[in-house]
Amino acid sequence: MGIRVIKGGMLTTVQDMGRTGYQSQGFSVAGVMDVRSFQIANLLLDNPENEAVLEFTLIGPTLEFTTDTIIAITGGDFSPTINGEPAAMYTAIYMHKGDILKFGSARTGARGYIAFSNYLKIPVVMGSRCTNLKSGLGGFKGRKLLDGDFIEFRIKRHYLPFFLSRSIEPEDFDQDKVTLRVVMGPQDYMFSKQGIETFLNNEYTVTSEFDRMGCRLDGPYIAPKTTSDMISDGISFGSIQVPSHGKPIILLADRQTTGGYGKIATVISADLPKLVQRKTDQKIRFQAVTVEEAQKIYRDEMAKISKLRKKIHTPCKEVLECRFASRRIAKLFE
Repeated sequence: MGIRVIKGGMLTTVQDMGRTGYQSQGFSVAGVMDVRSFQIANLLLDNPENEAVLEFTLIGPTLEFTTDTIIAITGGDFSPTINGEPAAMYTAIYMHKGDILKFGSARTGARGYIAFSNYLKIPVVMGSRCTNLKSGLGGFKGRKLLDGDFIEFRIKRHYLPFFLSRSIEPEDFDQDKVTLRVVMGPQDYMFSKQGIETFLNNEYTVTSEFDRMGCRLDGPYIAPKTTSDMISDGISFGSIQVPSHGKPIILLADRQTTGGYGKIATVISADLPKLVQRKTDQKIRFQAVTVEEAQKIYRDEMAKISKLRKKIHTPCKEVLECRFASRRIAKLFE
């Protein structure tokens, strides 16, 4: 028993936090693009922190459930419906055998996530269930989901305590302009003072060259001292390369393991969700922070996650006012 893919959407893949420890052998980490949305989806269902989910981009899938389970939908707003009726996001939803979950195109954000209480039956490859599309490794047959695919569940789990408390406010991704905080370096010394000022004081535009590997930006020329070419060096999620054309490229989940262009800065982990939920023609600015400031921001983010965990494990005192309570109670007793 599991889920049948009626329509695969534009790009729907199985993802978790990624395949770490193999970059030295040429395998990219892959994994989810929006870690925060991924964490919240699993949190709402009391799933293990690294349990695999479905990630979809720009146009979502249509799925048929062949057994009962509980799901949580997070990320951008893809106008989800269940059997033709609007479905709640950022809340636990009980799905029955035969239910059809359908998504449209992204109204806000660019990527969405579905977590399952029954866990997707996907084999662990090199420590991860994530899909590496370039290598055809992991996930469901190493590729995106296609019409007619079927994914089984690993367990049966149809009950969660404090069910009516498992709802939080959706993230707001509907912003034309965002500011991404960055830690300068490790090769910022390769750029002129004017080049660094250009990078930090100007607005850049997201181009159509934006996928799981990277996001190419358009905007003012970032001048190097002499050249930004270098011997290939390791790359992390959020590294900002500046090739000879002087326009920044931000490397993302499916990035190559090494690269031969200077990295002027790195987007802090807490701001990566804001980046990966952008769309073509939206605007981005950069703001420099210290390593210590980035660490504090990260600790604050983890504290927020802990607060959400506490909230969903607190009994809902006002059941009648609890968001989406009437539909969810009805579902439980159908």
